[in-house]
Amino acid sequence: MRHRWAAARLTPADRSVLWLYLLTRVSLWITAHFARWLFPDRSGTRAAAPVLAPFQHWDANHYLHIARDGYFPAGSGPWTSGWDNREAFFPGYPVLLRAVHTVVPDWTAAGLLISFVAGAVAVLALARIARAYLPEDAAGHRTAVLFLLSPCAVFLAAGYTEALFLAFALPAWLAAMRHRWAAAAVLTALGTTVRVSGLFLAAAIGLLFLLSVRAGEGRRTWRSAGWTLLPALPPAAYSWYLHAHTGDWMAWKHAQERGWYRTFHTPWEAWANTWTGAFGGTQSTGYAFMFQAELAAMLVGLALVALLVRRRRWPEVVYVALSLWALGTSYWYTSIPRATLLWWPLWIGLAALSLRRPWFRTAYLCVAAPVTTLVALTFLTGRWAG
Repeated sequence: MRHRWAAARLTPADRSVLWLYLLTRVSLWITAHFARWLFPDRSGTRAAAPVLAPFQHWDANHYLHIARDGYFPAGSGPWTSGWDNREAFFPGYPVLLRAVHTVVPDWTAAGLLISFVAGAVAVLALARIARAYLPEDAAGHRTAVLFLLSPCAVFLAAGYTEALFLAFALPAWLAAMRHRWAAAAVLTALGTTVRVSGLFLAAAIGLLFLLSVRAGEGRRTWRSAGWTLLPALPPAAYSWYLHAHTGDWMAWKHAQERGWYRTFHTPWEAWANTWTGAFGGTQSTGYAFMFQAELAAMLVGLALVALLVRRRRWPEVVYVALSLWALGTSYWYTSIPRATLLWWPLWIGLAALSLRRPWFRTAYLCVAAPVTTLVALTFLTGRWAG
């Protein structure tokens, strides 16, 4: 009990990470404030958009509609013309959004509050994981810096699921590293209510469990084996719910196929289609840039998997490889840059490199700062999807 209480307390290193997190949130809010004045939707506008308007885009609206109206309002569904395919989104975030909305009347503000709190939990857990992996005292803080200034960091603050998922996934991984299998299973199960990526995390933690058994923990570890099955229950329950309303056990997957071109294609077909979108002259410059970013993120993911294989970090290999397979077998790549936020081995690995090669931190920040600002402005001004 004393050990758990000590682990729960904030150390000076933890407080330093949280202070950094707060400063980056303030920086992003300042950017959002000026964006609504400098980049209005229509030229000649004489009044700025509402304060929260920069965050009211794309998936944030899908989650708002689910939280407010449910998945199938007034009997509508996939059989309805113009359906928005909202069943593609898992229920964890909308349920929490509806709960927070009972206290925070504005839907967008409620979503931002969720991401703000969840992001703090996530970055704190990430820093603790980094300190467990790396011997340097500055490992946690350095990892947090690189993560919070990553190109798609704006999505940690918006009404999206990345921050909430990481608030479950990273503490789950930390618990699994400490062989607290029950806590890891419960947190992973909460993660599977938010994103299908929770199943990839469950597979990685399951392998970590098996490796701990092989390492000789013996009978005591096997008593916890049943916990590894818990994360499968929320997706199963959601599939049952969708089947009850649509007659389709895989309705969420089929909604993704209809709305986001996530029909199965071989990895080389997906690469070729994305390459054509990026460099084939078939898209406007905005969309072409997005496809170029998708290709770059895929290359980063493949390099990360190769490095993890070389280091024999098999649980992390499973997690990242499953993510790449899911994202890399659609008609073309979609949302891989955002997915890099979920690959915590990437940010720990970059931190390790920067600690060994001090020049790398300077180079990273010189590149990441303008790219991160550009991506944030692109999202906040409604230009993210081309």
